[in-house]
Amino acid sequence: MSVENIPVWADLLASSLMVLGSVLALIGSAGLLRLPDLFSRIHGPTLGNTLGLGCVLLASILIASISAGRLVFQEILITLFVVATSPLTAMLLIRAGMYRERVDRGKKATPQQDTRY
Repeated sequence: MSVENIPVWADLLASSLMVLGSVLALIGSAGLLRLPDLFSRIHGPTLGNTLGLGCVLLASILIASISAGRLVFQEILITLFVVATSPLTAMLLIRAGMYRERVDRGKKATPQQDTRY
């Protein structure tokens, strides 16, 4: 089946998924600019971009499966990989931010020396 033979309902569904995915990714990216600190900033892009990429991959699965006439397994593997790695990356960034915040807090707080002894 060529691109010209894809049904109209599949084109419309894939197009709406692409637009929805783009809007979600844009909202997530805007959250990166608007939110005040690291922990808030990591939340917006992680959710928005993961959901946005999920919608784009669903559209890709739909069009590729209809074009091939069977379920395309590679697209599902890409989706599973992204869904598994994006939250993990966010968690590691949050841990690094917590460590950095703890180290910075330790540098700022200088212990007062006790001069009585």
